[in-house]
Amino acid sequence: SIPKGLVGEDEDELTAAQRETEEELGVKVDGPFARLGDYKQPGGKIVSAWSVEATIDIDVAAIKSNIFTMEWPPRSGSLKEFPEVDRAGWFTLPEAEVKILKGQRPMLLDFARQQGAG
Repeated sequence: SIPKGLVGEDEDELTAAQRETEEELGVKVDGPFARLGDYKQPGGKIVSAWSVEATIDIDVAAIKSNIFTMEWPPRSGSLKEFPEVDRAGWFTLPEAEVKILKGQRPMLLDFARQQGAG
């Protein structure tokens, strides 16, 4: 899945995407961003996505995600902490198409078209 989250009252969609990416990966990603589009997910939510040609190399082995707390197991009354992201990786477009959530596959197709590969 791509990093995603809610847009805050004081930010636009791109600013929210940049913030969520930094929170989920522990790395500030900078560079030229290009809007891919808006994508309706199977659950009905709309996800706005961007691509970026990062100005830094991102070592996926060194990512450090933020932590969230939830009741686990459900209805147990016990709260546990979990990383928002458990792993990251670099993939070719065909590999990513197999690994990404089904509802996010159109993002990859639009990215390929944007890069002149589709």
